Amino acid sequence: MAGFDALLQSARDGQGWAFDDLFHSWNGRLTAFVRARGVDDVDGVVNDVFLKAFGAIGSFSGDETAFRAWLFRIARNRVIDEYRKQGRTPVTTDLTAGTEAVGGDVVTDAEARLAGSRVVALLGLLTDEQREVLALRFIADLTIDQIAEVTGRRRGAVKQLQRRGLRRLEAILESGER
Repeated sequence: MAGFDALLQSARDGQGWAFDDLFHSWNGRLTAFVRARGVDDVDGVVNDVFLKAFGAIGSFSGDETAFRAWLFRIARNRVIDEYRKQGRTPVTTDLTAGTEAVGGDVVTDAEARLAGSRVVALLGLLTDEQREVLALRFIADLTIDQIAEVTGRRRGAVKQLQRRGLRRLEAILESGER
């Protein structure tokens, strides 16, 4: 994609507007991913991800798809570092916390919050590995191969975790469990 290549080159050249564009393009998904992994200081971790990415952008090579995988690999590693630092295991938190928008339709906003909290509750019933794979697949929009690369798992293992996680969610929804 020529637009992304030009944007990436501008960021490599130190153009502030390019960093700003990249930040705004990826901030929402990275924030949702980090929040889904249960990190307490979501903004701090996401900011660290961008600082690391922007500091190393000169060493990155690839297209927009590879850039997305690279960013989420950095995010995943930063989340792992955060857990090590805190000496605790991951928990799931509300994906909608801190995402209040000014104005908008109250009914739509309420429905979105309820749906988000329901998704978080459902994800909390999965194993950490299933939750991570589903977050990378559906929040980060990564392919199976990219998830395998990001997590250091084999492609088959990623597919199995995704399949088991989706089956577990299906069983939960069919039984009415919550």
